[in-house]
Amino acid sequence: MVFRSKVDAFFVNFMLIVVLIIGLISFFPLFIEDAPFLAVLILTSTFLIVTGFILWTNFSVKYIFYEDYLFIKGGPFRSRIPYENITKVSPTTAIFSGHSILSSRDAIEIFNKTTFLGSIKISPREKREFISELKKHCPNVHIQE
Repeated sequence: MVFRSKVDAFFVNFMLIVVLIIGLISFFPLFIEDAPFLAVLILTSTFLIVTGFILWTNFSVKYIFYEDYLFIKGGPFRSRIPYENITKVSPTTAIFSGHSILSSRDAIEIFNKTTFLGSIKISPREKREFISELKKHCPNVHIQE
């Protein structure tokens, strides 16, 4: 079963600010002096590549239940968590700290023995359905409401 990440207005606004800051930094040299065409081309392509990577990473997030593990994918970043390694699930709003592949402040933290820092924060769009599906695969998991 596949779940998509929830995207909230806060996260969209945050990403918009990040893209604007990257744009200002990328194109600032053009405002100081008259730049040759090659410099404009390099700055524009760098801006597009960096912005595209950030947006791809944050807005293509999927959580997939396989037979033996939970697969979390966001852009090039992937986490494979075997169900037997999942110990606890709890709600969280601290999305800027720790290991996270999400796009909303309405998130859950999955504690396990596999991922970096011992937990991963995710934000499935249908949170209740996601947790009930997780319970099917991990009947011994402790779920904090």
